[in-house]
Amino acid sequence: MDEALLRSLTPAVLGVLVRRGADFVAAEDAVQDALVEAVRAWPADPPRDPKGWLVTVAWHRFLDAARADASRRRREDRVDEEPAPGPVPAVDDTLQLYFLCAHPSLTPSSAVALTLRAVGGLTTRQIAQAYLVPEATMAQRISRAKRTVSGVRFDQPGDVATVLRVLYLVFNEGYSGDVDLAAEAIRLTRQLAAVIDHPEVAGLLALMLLHHARRATRRAPDGSLVPLAAQDRGRWDTTSIAEGVDVLQAALARDRLGEFQAQAAIAALHADAPAAEETDWVQIVEWYDELARLTDSPVVRLNRAVAVGEADGPRAGLAALAALDGSLPRYAAVAAYLHERDGDLPTAARWYAEAAHRAPNLAERDHLTRQAARLNARMRR
Repeated sequence: MDEALLRSLTPAVLGVLVRRGADFVAAEDAVQDALVEAVRAWPADPPRDPKGWLVTVAWHRFLDAARADASRRRREDRVDEEPAPGPVPAVDDTLQLYFLCAHPSLTPSSAVALTLRAVGGLTTRQIAQAYLVPEATMAQRISRAKRTVSGVRFDQPGDVATVLRVLYLVFNEGYSGDVDLAAEAIRLTRQLAAVIDHPEVAGLLALMLLHHARRATRRAPDGSLVPLAAQDRGRWDTTSIAEGVDVLQAALARDRLGEFQAQAAIAALHADAPAAEETDWVQIVEWYDELARLTDSPVVRLNRAVAVGEADGPRAGLAALAALDGSLPRYAAVAAYLHERDGDLPTAARWYAEAAHRAPNLAERDHLTRQAARLNARMRR
């Protein structure tokens, strides 16, 4: 990867976006996203016209961000438009729209993608990252979903499982991404729990509450990421934690375990630990085993490798990691962490640098770059 070429092309690409009408800050963000994508894609498939490639990708990133921002602003404007005093019907059809977009004529994955794009306000890039697929693949999936439902009657709502998947992904993007939709996802899940007696609905609500309770501590004042072990647990929202645990216990008592309940159980064990070193990692590994059985997800197995490394030592974690595909998102970050805990600082530093190159956003890239720099500084002393 010719980093000098990327640096030399950056001003020109930025100038093209500004001349096309992008404001400077948004153009900068879009160009940064394009540079990250170039670092990922060019080694395997270098473009014939590097500048043209960067302009195209950056412009698409800018348009996606602009559409998402406009969608968010429209939602905010609707909230701000208070009705005149007096009795009015309480009508909120957002949840109904989620069910209608999960139309039976669509596959579950297409229904989720369409709902996230049309109702959730997420960009195609954000949805693709959530599904671990290329952006072009997700764009085609959404286009096919639109064509499929263009001639059908929306009088057959989709199933609960698909709607839960949508709400889960909306919350994840709002919790950790650029669009703040976490509170909206919790509100809609509360609505769903009030009308549907289903343990997985309760499991998802518990999971959201437990994660949201930690949100204020996930970033430092300068905006940098704070790992779970370093977060100030005294600032966690104990009211949300208590509610999440109560909701989860009621769901588990029904003995109909699902993936959201298992995830919530893991989150509850983290929330229950007074300090990071007091975390019950053995129980967390057991819950990851249940979750892997339910989902067969490689991401779940990646997270399980971290838990195994904490419960049984870094060598055991590395052995669990060795069975997984190295191209998995955040694989490099997990490898770096486990190698550092095992005392292999040179290997850990290399993996942190690799993880920074693969990072899906600037905050993660900066955090991982600092980790690599920290280890390199230790080795020089």
